[in-house]
Amino acid sequence: MTSKSGRSILRREALGFALIIAGVWIAEFIHLPHLLFGEPAVVSWTRALLRSTFVLLIWGGVYLTTRQLVSRLHELEEFLRLCSWCRRIEHEGKWLTLEEFFGSHLATETSHGICPDCAEQQFPTSRVATRVKPPAA
Repeated sequence: MTSKSGRSILRREALGFALIIAGVWIAEFIHLPHLLFGEPAVVSWTRALLRSTFVLLIWGGVYLTTRQLVSRLHELEEFLRLCSWCRRIEHEGKWLTLEEFFGSHLATETSHGICPDCAEQQFPTSRVATRVKPPAA
């Protein structure tokens, strides 16, 4: 779903809405409307239930939107910045060659080769170009 920090954001958001709902019920039990507005000192279950339902509906929309945004942010964080000219990769403020990046971040070795399209462009008459061409489909 989302990253660890994304789940933390969603938990904090849920806690905030739970506190709002708790506040609605506490205000009803201590007769806050009576103290502030002079309403009759009666616990109104309907009013507390309606307010709680309204807050839950709002929380549902906010939760889904936040979850979607956190997921999208996580996708964007996974992009590598690549220099258009020298093909170096920016990582933690440093520009590394592809070999340096893969050597330090992946458990794999790198090697150099030539793809069929580049071989055709660079060596059109050489056997190298014909050797690396994929079989005709």
